Amino acid sequence: MILLSAPVRPFRPVVSVPPPTAPEAADEQLLRECAEGREASLSVLYRRRAPLVRVIAFRVVNSAAEAEDVVQDVFLEIWHQAGRFLESKGSGLAWITTLARRRAIDRLRRKQAYLRAQDRYRDDAFTESGTFSPPSPDGGAMAADRARAVQQVMSTLPAAQQQVVDFAFFRGCSQRETALRTGIPLGTIKTRLELALRKIRAAILTPDGGTAEWAYLHA
Repeated sequence: MILLSAPVRPFRPVVSVPPPTAPEAADEQLLRECAEGREASLSVLYRRRAPLVRVIAFRVVNSAAEAEDVVQDVFLEIWHQAGRFLESKGSGLAWITTLARRRAIDRLRRKQAYLRAQDRYRDDAFTESGTFSPPSPDGGAMAADRARAVQQVMSTLPAAQQQVVDFAFFRGCSQRETALRTGIPLGTIKTRLELALRKIRAAILTPDGGTAEWAYLHA
């Protein structure tokens, strides 16, 4: 009879299981895992870097709500474009902060363009004496005609062109954001929008040969 001096550990088979993403993993590793489709890695990266992205965005747009939208845009882009990150060109943190600045500047530019358009429309609504000048019956009729023309042209556009026009004009998205949100290549977005705008411009030409202002705001 053999007496064992120490208890024998029970046998447990070794199973190969990918380790969970560690909270202390480097940004570069998390980005690689995001490119592989690991949502847990994106969550870790969001908890770690979202506060910094929010600060960068706020310094540019000077609005908490706008900054929060930038944060969402940045991490949406990270999820879809993480495969483009190259460690040879810089750190993961540098790549993320560059995305944050770009998205914040894009949003600020769109907001400024919108405000400038608002100012022009408001100035046109007032006479030189500063009193409000309601549109004339003829002017109102012309505007209604242009609106009908635009609606008619929009209804004849291919569905793909209607989609990019909707993102550009009614959702205020840049071409790059449209590509990210739809999964369509940026070059295709540019081509479709250009074709759609040509048709719309042709439909809303004013009698004096000009083009309605909003038709080229996002061109």
